[in-house]
Amino acid sequence: MKKTILCCLFLLSFVSATFSQTSTGVLQAGTPKSTISRFIYGHFAEHLGRCIYDGFYVGEKNTAIPNTAGVRNDVVAALRKLKVPVLRWPGGCFADTYHWKDGIGPKAKRPKMVNVWWGGVTEDNSFGTHDFLNMCELIGAEPYLAANIGSGTVQDVADWVNYVNFPGESPMTNLRKANGRSKPWNVRFWGVGNEAWGCGGNMKPDYYSDLYRKYATFMSDWSNTSHIFRVASGANSADYNWTETLMKNIPLHMVEGVALHHYSVINWSKKGDAVNYSEDEYFKTMQQALFMDSLVQHHSAIMDKYDPQKKVALVVDEWGGWYDVEKGSNPGFLYQQNTMRDAMIAGTTLNIFNNHSDRVRMANLAQAINVLQAVILTKGNKMILTPTYHVMEMYNVHQDARLLPLTIRSGDYVVSGQKLPAVSGSASVDSLGRTHVSLVNIDAQKEQTVSLQVEGGKYSTLTGRILQSGKLQDYNSFENPAKIQPAVFNGATLAGGALNVKLPPFSVVVLEMK
Repeated sequence: MKKTILCCLFLLSFVSATFSQTSTGVLQAGTPKSTISRFIYGHFAEHLGRCIYDGFYVGEKNTAIPNTAGVRNDVVAALRKLKVPVLRWPGGCFADTYHWKDGIGPKAKRPKMVNVWWGGVTEDNSFGTHDFLNMCELIGAEPYLAANIGSGTVQDVADWVNYVNFPGESPMTNLRKANGRSKPWNVRFWGVGNEAWGCGGNMKPDYYSDLYRKYATFMSDWSNTSHIFRVASGANSADYNWTETLMKNIPLHMVEGVALHHYSVINWSKKGDAVNYSEDEYFKTMQQALFMDSLVQHHSAIMDKYDPQKKVALVVDEWGGWYDVEKGSNPGFLYQQNTMRDAMIAGTTLNIFNNHSDRVRMANLAQAINVLQAVILTKGNKMILTPTYHVMEMYNVHQDARLLPLTIRSGDYVVSGQKLPAVSGSASVDSLGRTHVSLVNIDAQKEQTVSLQVEGGKYSTLTGRILQSGKLQDYNSFENPAKIQPAVFNGATLAGGALNVKLPPFSVVVLEMK
C-alpha cells in the first residue's frame, strides 16, 4: 500500500512539473516611464484582395448590407469599439502604383486601373481619397496616407498634401471644394513611399535617402509649420544598414518617423497552413514574432546614435503573421484564417511595442479586413471578429497610458530541443490611476504560474479578462463566430505586495488593479 501511495505521489509530482511552470518578476508600479502612444495600436488597409472592396467598402447602392456612403456599418462599429487610432492607406506595394487624382470626382468618370501587385484585378477607383478620409472620420481614426514616390512625381505628392490639408485659396482647395468637401481633413501622417528597397522601386538606401529629402522638402514649408509627420520607408526586418544610412543622410528636422517591416513567417517559400499547423510550426512562428524585440532594440540603438533625444519615432507600419492562403482562394488576395496562434503573435508583439514605447510610437497591424492577420473577416452580410481583434480590444487599455517597468524571469517553452521564454508582459497606469498588466503564455502545453512582486503601488481591487480556447488551432468561423472571445478571469490574486497569476497554456490575460 505504501509503495502504491508513493508511486501515486511521484506521478502527481511528475504531472505537476510537466504541465506547470513558475515565472517570477517585479512590477515597479510607482515609477511610470514613457507614454505608450495610442498609435502603436494602428491598422493597415491596402487595396489588396477583399480588404477595401467587399471588406470595408460594399458600394453606395448596396441594399443587402447596411452602410454609410458604401462603408459597412458593422465594420465601423467594430473598429470604433477597438478604438482604432490610425489607419494606413492605400498600401503597401499598391501605394507606389496609385495615382490619387484618379480616385476623386464623379465615380462614373474615374479611370479604371489594374492592380498589378495583388491578383491582377481591375479596379474602378470608386474608393478614393474622399471615401477613405470620410471613413476614418466615421471610425474615429486618424488617416495615414502612403504617398507614391515610385511611379509618381513630387508635384503629385505636393498636390495631394495641399488637396487634403490646405484651408486657404489654392487650385487644390478649389478642386476639393468642387468635389464636395469644403473643410480640409488635416491629415497628419504621411508615408514617403513604401518598401523602397523592394516593390517601392528596388532602391539602394543612399539613393532612397536622397529621394526622400527631395519629396519631404516639397510636402511642407521651411520649418514644417503644418506639423505633418513624415515617415521614411524603412528597413526590411534585420537590414540595419538601411536604418543607419537613413539616419546618417537625412537631417532630423526633415523626418518624423522611420519605418520597419517584419512578418512572423516560417519560410517565405513555404509559409504553412493558417489552421492546420503542427506545434513545431507554431513554435517557429513564435520565434519570428519574438524576434521583433531584437529588431526594435537594434534599430533603436542605431537611431540613438544620430538622435539621442529620440525625436524620430520608429514606426513598425507592417507586422503580423503570414501563412499560405486558404484553399480555393485567389493566391494574390492573401486571405487567411486567424487562430489562437495569431492571438499569441498579437499579445507578445504588443507587449514588445509597449515596453519600447520610448522609441516605437506607431505600429500598423497588417491588415484590417480579409487580408493576412486580419481583425475582421467578412462573407456577404456576415462579419466575424478574430482572436487578434479580441487581443487588441483587451489591450486598448494601454493606449496613451504611462509605461510601468515590468521584468519577468520566464520559464521556458521547449519544442524539439529549442526554447523560448513562455511568458511575456507589459504594464501601464492610465490617467485615472488604474494599473493594467497584460500577460501572455505562449506555451502550447504548460500552465505558467506568474509571481510578481509589486513595488510602489497599493491596490484594493483586482479584476481580469482572458482569451483562451481548447485547441491552439481554434478559430472563429462564420458558422461559429463566438467560439473564441474574452471571458472573466479569476486566476489572479493580490496579497502582501505579491501578484500571483495562473496562466493557462496559449492564453492572453489583461488585469486591472485600482
